[in-house]
Amino acid sequence: MDTLAQRLAEVRLRIARAAERAHRDPAQILLLAVTKVFPAQVIRDAYALGLREFGENYVQEFETKLPQVADLPGARFHLIGHLQSNKSARAAEMFQCIQTIDSPKLARRLNDAGKPLDILLEVKLSPEQAKAGASPDELPALIAAVNACPNLRLLGLMTMPPWTADQEQSRPYFHRLRELAASHELPQLSMGMSHDLEAAIEEGATIVRIGTALFGKRQKP
Repeated sequence: MDTLAQRLAEVRLRIARAAERAHRDPAQILLLAVTKVFPAQVIRDAYALGLREFGENYVQEFETKLPQVADLPGARFHLIGHLQSNKSARAAEMFQCIQTIDSPKLARRLNDAGKPLDILLEVKLSPEQAKAGASPDELPALIAAVNACPNLRLLGLMTMPPWTADQEQSRPYFHRLRELAASHELPQLSMGMSHDLEAAIEEGATIVRIGTALFGKRQKP
């Protein structure tokens, strides 16, 4: 039976090998442990192994977990799921980074919460109706709106390509996000998950969002 420590070592090796192929420093790639639908103890276990950055999808779910992990010094929590503007104030209280800003209205709501936040803009590069995010054409106005918000620190862009087991099919989406980030002079790229982290890193990812490869299949709550 493999352990979390073994799976973490394997993921770090995959990151290192992909970085080497791309002539990049693996230390410049953040491993974001995606703990959605897992109990708070999983966060504590991962923290004990040295992980400090954790991704959650749902405000209400994390609300139940936060009291059990609030004592972990240096732990940072990223919201990587869609955020409704009516939950923005609570999200700003609980998270240090919001990766799914997709409208000026949402940016202003988060800014009005009065807490400094790191943010990324979610870009919709897929035609799938279910995918959230701003279109590339909307980015200039969205960036301007965020830059007018003194409590928000814009780090970069994030995207989620259509699901496919073949990471080469994800690569064009990663490449496009990198081009967009470069054109807007944004340094951070949140892209790539357990099944396609190699292609994402080779295309410039600075944050990979890893759940299944660390924690196994999602447990139903």
